[in-house]
Amino acid sequence: MVQVIKKRHVVSYENMSAEVAAAFNEKYPKGFNDWFQDLVRYTKPDGTPFYAVTIEIPEAIYLVKIKVETDDLEDVERWLEGEENAENEQVAGTSADAEPEGGTLPDDNISQYGGDDDAADGD
Repeated sequence: MVQVIKKRHVVSYENMSAEVAAAFNEKYPKGFNDWFQDLVRYTKPDGTPFYAVTIEIPEAIYLVKIKVETDDLEDVERWLEGEENAENEQVAGTSADAEPEGGTLPDDNISQYGGDDDAADGD
């Protein structure tokens, strides 16, 4: 029996041909939730990583690159130390825990939204 060797290609998700896109949609009809488990991290010769899934069509096997944003170790450390909240406060100009000027917001007084039909409910 003769074994057919298929060509192998790497293509980004955005640049897939119509045939590869159809095979991708057939293999992963629900989108992200389907292919997330098959996502594999590969490392380029220069050391930079990329993530991809494998799609096979009759003539070739494609490695389809998927853009994935991962957490940076420094971002995680800042978040664990609470520095991210401090940065957000500097950008917004106030703390999330701070009481707004003038006491309470108008929406805090929900009695203003009551009507005559509320008394008829029996509560």
